Amino acid sequence: MASEHDHDGHDHGDGHQGGHSHAGHRHGPGHAHAPASFGRAFAIGIALNVGFVAIEATYGVLANSVALLADAGHNLSDVLGLLVAWAATVLAKRAPTSRYTYGMKGSSILAALFNGVFLLVAAGAIAWEAVQRFGQPVPVAGTTVMVVATIGIAVNGITAWLFASGAKGDINIKGAFLHMAADAAVSAGVVIAGLVILYTGWTWIDPVVSLCIVAVIVWSTWGLLKDSLVMSLAAVPPGIDPEAVRRHLLSLPGVVALHDLHIWPMSTTETALTSHLVIPAGHPGDGFLMQAASEMKDEFGIGHTTLQVETSTDTACALASDAVV
Repeated sequence: MASEHDHDGHDHGDGHQGGHSHAGHRHGPGHAHAPASFGRAFAIGIALNVGFVAIEATYGVLANSVALLADAGHNLSDVLGLLVAWAATVLAKRAPTSRYTYGMKGSSILAALFNGVFLLVAAGAIAWEAVQRFGQPVPVAGTTVMVVATIGIAVNGITAWLFASGAKGDINIKGAFLHMAADAAVSAGVVIAGLVILYTGWTWIDPVVSLCIVAVIVWSTWGLLKDSLVMSLAAVPPGIDPEAVRRHLLSLPGVVALHDLHIWPMSTTETALTSHLVIPAGHPGDGFLMQAASEMKDEFGIGHTTLQVETSTDTACALASDAVV
């Protein structure tokens, strides 16, 4: 078996022994680049939100507004979420070692999962407090609520904008973006609540808005939690159809079967693939392998492809199955 090191300087030998007349193992040119740096966005977003949490919590107490306190608690959870996401982007850039052969890229997946779970916990705490307020209503200073929440719209809107460019390609950055965008919407709802309270005196509006905040948090977080959980289990990343990948590999010149196809996320931005291709006509050469890896990158966004060629059709493992795992 021929084996080569990939561009990161570590070797992905699959350790498959015996039964192959010829085997090739190569990484193509389609490696994904390191995630874009959002260090400045994280620093600005954290600083803005820490300051706003202090203001919102203080005036939430002074105004007797559980909506403001709930939003302050949500913003505080977002500060922690931003810190975790930032730490993950830093860890993901660490060079591979002999023990961590992919480096610390998987930390971005764990950060996204942590953010999803933490947000749901925060939503439960907010809902509990809001329900208790229905039984024990208190006067709420509507004007104060409106002014503070308006500041929140600006703070969260600016922070969300800082992460908008990376939200589509990285669920870790998407988590940060969703937190901030949801907070901006929530703050807008709090402004409306303050206005209604100011003109009607209906204090029950405050806990109702708090429960609406909970609904927004759960709705915006569910997709993030689901995707990050799937990725943490090394399942095929969302957005990649494993059957389409299988069909594409089988359509390559000379390929009559394949087996041991594995597709998994290395991080929130990088995907790896390994597979055994059965080509009875003989090993097609490095050019074939490089072209196949390039097509995996272009067609499916899979930047780390390892293919092993087998020329014997009577190999037990080749005949056993050509299923996608």
